[in-house]
Amino acid sequence: MSENTTDLAALRAAAAQAEAEAAQARAEAARAALEAAEAAARDQARTPADRTAAPPEPSEPAELSEHAASIAAGYRPEGPWLPLGALVENDEALGGVPIGIPLRSLNRHGLVAGATGTGKTRTLQLMAEGLSEAGVPVFVTDIKGDLTGLAVPGEASDRLLERTTSIGQDWAPTGYPVEFYNLGGIGHGVPIRTTITDFGPLLLAKVLDLNETQESALTLIVHWADSQGLALLDLKDLRSVVSYLTSDEGKDELKDIGGIATSTAGVILRELSALEAQGGDVFFGEPAFDTADLLRSATDGRGTISALELPDLQDRPAIFSTFLMWLLADLFGGLPEVGDPEKPKLVFFFDEAHLLFKGASDAFTDQVIQTVRLIRSKGVGIFFVTQTPTDVPDEVLAELGSRVQHALRAHTPNDAKDLRASVRTYPTSDYDLEALLTSLGTGEAVVTALGEDGAPTPVAWTRLRAPRAAMDPAPETHIEQIVTASAGSARYGTPLDRESAFEMLAARIVAEEVAAQEAAEKAADAAAQAEELEEMEARLRKEAEAARKAEERRAQETARAGRSVLTSVLRTAGTTLAREVTRSLFGTRRRR
Repeated sequence: MSENTTDLAALRAAAAQAEAEAAQARAEAARAALEAAEAAARDQARTPADRTAAPPEPSEPAELSEHAASIAAGYRPEGPWLPLGALVENDEALGGVPIGIPLRSLNRHGLVAGATGTGKTRTLQLMAEGLSEAGVPVFVTDIKGDLTGLAVPGEASDRLLERTTSIGQDWAPTGYPVEFYNLGGIGHGVPIRTTITDFGPLLLAKVLDLNETQESALTLIVHWADSQGLALLDLKDLRSVVSYLTSDEGKDELKDIGGIATSTAGVILRELSALEAQGGDVFFGEPAFDTADLLRSATDGRGTISALELPDLQDRPAIFSTFLMWLLADLFGGLPEVGDPEKPKLVFFFDEAHLLFKGASDAFTDQVIQTVRLIRSKGVGIFFVTQTPTDVPDEVLAELGSRVQHALRAHTPNDAKDLRASVRTYPTSDYDLEALLTSLGTGEAVVTALGEDGAPTPVAWTRLRAPRAAMDPAPETHIEQIVTASAGSARYGTPLDRESAFEMLAARIVAEEVAAQEAAEKAADAAAQAEELEEMEARLRKEAEAARKAEERRAQETARAGRSVLTSVLRTAGTTLAREVTRSLFGTRRRR
């Protein structure tokens, strides 16, 4: 009995201990939640100027190794910057050595690369959040819908707080001002469209991979349509103009300036059909999107994050390329020159960038290279997000000043080749980059950027900060609420199909057919009238001829009748005279 009493007491003691530990755990969780809420409140009270303040001072060099101190010295910008994380040394994060990119260097473009599952998307999210906090508008392509969580505050956890504390990050759950877009109404968000006229023939020719002759023909076609007042709004408008100018009705329209060969028109029509098959039919149309809407900021001063949903992008690379080139070209044409501002006006993140260049024509690649080189002077930065740096052409890669390289794999000879090529793109450092890049953990990266003086910052093994927004997709109901409340929905939500080249040419063809039919009917009437006149003239001539002949007969008969009377008179007179002469001669004439 005493043993049972002892066991019961032990159980009661264990239960009391467990209850006390649970209470302590709940208290710690509540305290952590309170601290997170207070941090969020403090963050919301900060102004954009506060958010773009200089990074925290790193630890004194005396506390660091020589290697860490040299890296820390390279990450002390004087102006605002985009924090990325903390330096890692001997697999330990040094919270006192923050790593980031000066905001004024972001218009020199950049690359986020790494194998699948290494954290590229979370890095993209982290950078978008930091830029928004700095008052910089951001544009992101959301391939898999993973970035919709930017609009929703994240959730704290012990593991998350342990990580953020170790790298010196003041973490608090935060949602960001997000605008959701889609291409032409496919998917969630405000639809983005543009017209053929706004897109322009030169850019369209590059997207369609036309040669110089075909590009000239396309330019001529668009110019003719404009001179005729034929609005080119969508693909069916352009197709109808090309078809009309090579038809019997319109082939003489361009005769004075060379015309368009049927074979050239055939190539253009085939390429338009291929573009339409990949979604171009929904991208081109009205109302046309104003790219200036991407430069907006929220009422609290944070930059708006514009997230473009691109479902099934791997099956539609042409439409992605088309959209990218139009967007950058339109911004380039509309923005003023600003040189190297304190912070960019807009930063683009193009996820799955390898799809942008996969199978791209030389003309398209040249256009991308030119755009990347020139658009930085407009204050626009571009980041390509892909698996390996080799996915990006060398000419483009040479223009990318910032690199955030996650882990790479070397399972195959091609992987090893790509790894060596990636290592050669980095400045000289004390790291064995081939070994380091294959051993990085998830959420870690090798970072280098352009400093404020234009020189590359030291290569730094970095443990990246945790995003403060949700890392899971946002609920669809939440997305729908944001889209419904967006001013863009009222402006761009309803597609327009006003009268344009397709309808106008159809009406012109009908009018020409009616006119031709009327002309044919008039010609037939005229021919019938002419034939009737000819028949009447022939009948009149015949009647006149008959009358003439009848008159001649009558005249002849009259003449004959006159000659007969005269002959009879003369005969009678002659007989009488002869009788009288005879009587006179022979004395047989009676005397009175």
